Parts: sequence; C-alpha cells; structure tokens
Amino acid sequence: MTLLEMSVSYADSASALRLRMAELRAAMRQLSDPEEVRALRARIAALDPLLREAKALAELTAHYYDRSYHKHEKYTL
Repeated sequence: MTLLEMSVSYADSASALRLRMAELRAAMRQLSDPEEVRALRARIAALDPLLREAKALAELTAHYYDRSYHKHEKYTL
C-alpha cells in the first residue's frame, strides 16, 4: 500500500468518525436523562482525538513527498 492509498484510508476513517460523532450529538439532543447525556458526551470525547489523528495522518501521508509541504511536528524525527 502506498502512502497516497493510506491517505485515502485515513480520510475515510476521519469521515466515518465525523459521521458517528454527529449521530451521537443528534441522539444526545433527544435525551432528557442527564446520565445518558453524560455517557454520550464521554463517547464523543473519546472519538475526538481519533478524528484529529486520522485527519492529521491523512494530510501527512497525502503530502509526504511534496518538497514544499511542512510536515506536522508530531510526526517529524
């Protein structure tokens, strides 16, 4: 698998995570039980770092060989 193909895979994962977070937010708006709302907020909070990571890796792998691309500091040795 090439880095460009990996980029597409990371972007697809980010889209799926974004969609799931939107579904959870919609479900949260319909709830009245504070405990259930708190549980959904925790699930959304757990997905947020995964979404950020997937988006960052999608960009990094898409532009890895571009000379003008400034790589993310987190992934630079």
